[in-house]
Amino acid sequence: MATHQARKRFGQNFLVDQGVIESIVRAIDPSVGDRMIEIGPGLSALTEPLSARLSKLVAIEIDRDLASRLRNRFSTDKLDVIEADALQVDFSAFGSSLRIVGNLPYNISTPLLFALSQYADSIIDQHFMLQREVVDRMVATPGSGDFSRLSVMLQYRYKMTKLFDVDPSAFDPPPRVVSSIVRMIPLDQNRRRAANEKLFAEVVARAFSQRRKMLRGVLSAWVPMIPWSDLGIEPSLRAEAVSVQAYIGMADALHAQGVNSLAQA
Repeated sequence: MATHQARKRFGQNFLVDQGVIESIVRAIDPSVGDRMIEIGPGLSALTEPLSARLSKLVAIEIDRDLASRLRNRFSTDKLDVIEADALQVDFSAFGSSLRIVGNLPYNISTPLLFALSQYADSIIDQHFMLQREVVDRMVATPGSGDFSRLSVMLQYRYKMTKLFDVDPSAFDPPPRVVSSIVRMIPLDQNRRRAANEKLFAEVVARAFSQRRKMLRGVLSAWVPMIPWSDLGIEPSLRAEAVSVQAYIGMADALHAQGVNSLAQA
């Protein structure tokens, strides 16, 4: 079969290091009956060892040529190939108790993480390879330079653990950045939720829109409505110093005052 030329428009970097592949599969630890979906199987570096341990694997591949290679290589009994953009896929169609894995293209990683969060109630876990700086932001703690809107929005919905780094030499062609493997486990139904999740997302986005400004500046129109001392927040803090729970508290306080959207101001 002809060699596949990596396509920049799809952000393709193919994992080729067998030791790294084995480490990722060990971390995922697939079982025969798992409902597993692989996003971006590429040249099947992970597809093959995963498929060998599963009754059936679903693979979502946007590249027509790679999708065709997968169909030629694996039987339909073992691999269901869906030729589509993962950003456009309705994951609810796969049912519940899903396990999702993938070496995500760096150019769509953040929007895809946000898109998948709406299906979190139907997901057991997610294991992704992403750019290291993205993973560092995902798992960052308040007060660190990496703590960001991405940190807050994903930590609101998931418990996340950075597992290990992957050197560029593990890929063909090698990317210009170091990658990392992250495990994402959705928080259960008993987690604290914002009274108005759209408003919560708006408060977080507004707070991080001007990172160098204090909260009392960037949220100036709503400062009188927020019980700062009750929430244990100093209005002189900057966005990266505030915890996920504190952001929920601010959004809930505004909601209690009749604010349904920051766009109203």
